[in-house]
Amino acid sequence: MTALLLIGSLLLILAAAELFVNALEHIGERLKISEGVTGSIFAAVGTAMPEAMVPVVAVLSTAATQEVREEVGVGAILGAPLMLSTIAMFLIALFASFRRGWSGNFHPERTGLLRDLSWFLIVFGLSTVAIFVPRELPFVRGVIGLSLVLLYFLYLLVTVRASAGLVADGHGTTADALLYLARGLAWSGLRENVALQLLQLALAFGGIIAGAHGFVHGVESLSASLGMSALVLSLLIIPVATELPEKVNSVLWIRRSKDTLAFGNVTGAMVFQGSLLPALGILLTPWEARPEVVGVLVLTLLAAGWTLLILRRGVLRPYHLLFNGLCYLAYGAYVIV
Repeated sequence: MTALLLIGSLLLILAAAELFVNALEHIGERLKISEGVTGSIFAAVGTAMPEAMVPVVAVLSTAATQEVREEVGVGAILGAPLMLSTIAMFLIALFASFRRGWSGNFHPERTGLLRDLSWFLIVFGLSTVAIFVPRELPFVRGVIGLSLVLLYFLYLLVTVRASAGLVADGHGTTADALLYLARGLAWSGLRENVALQLLQLALAFGGIIAGAHGFVHGVESLSASLGMSALVLSLLIIPVATELPEKVNSVLWIRRSKDTLAFGNVTGAMVFQGSLLPALGILLTPWEARPEVVGVLVLTLLAAGWTLLILRRGVLRPYHLLFNGLCYLAYGAYVIV
């Protein structure tokens, strides 16, 4: 039964992600915005928002004990950036290799990708510093938490301001296919318009949430028999179950050679998940330097820093991102063994 739930949920996510990508491309084209904004803000925040509620609900709810709630909250907050910087990057490389080979080139819009990775390292670096600040210094922790919120909104401002110039340079969002909803309703004489685009986006978003919800239940049922602690479960299982399925958007875009959208969907979510949610953890949880937590912070920064280093040195290729996948395997081995 669990296997059927997992397979059915994944199929729903795949279908909904195809609708989501198609609608988002049409909306981005209508608004005349760059692929960087479409991927790093619209797609990234839109698909990450439901998963962002997991740590929020865990920390603020009254279910379970305070210790368990805090462990689930911290695990979900830190697990998402780890998964995005490691597994999600590896999957982009894997699916790109099918057509380009492991030595093929990625062609994202460089300034946007460099910006996303640099901002992520700054905000997640601050989150790492905060973990060594004692709870007896609430003012210092509060300043760091609020700084993370401010930095994210500055990131949004910088990204949007860069959009016009990128569109002029040929990096505008374009739709490769007709809007699926308009195609399905062609018999009615209804033409594509912004209302129809938003309706398809909403339907797709709802499908992704429903599929992810079912996927989470399946993974939770499967992991319960493994006897994992709340923190390890939250670090390894919850982010993969909630965040990874929605990054199918990146897989679809990379298969269509839309590298800017594919990477932006991941790196934009990294900035979102690496700034606003750690701010919540710093302010409302112990946010202390436990071995499992330090391991996540180090490997996440290592994977993101490696990607930025390779990009700065020249061309990013699929085989470079094998290192990112190894970082996740290393962490899994560390906490399980």
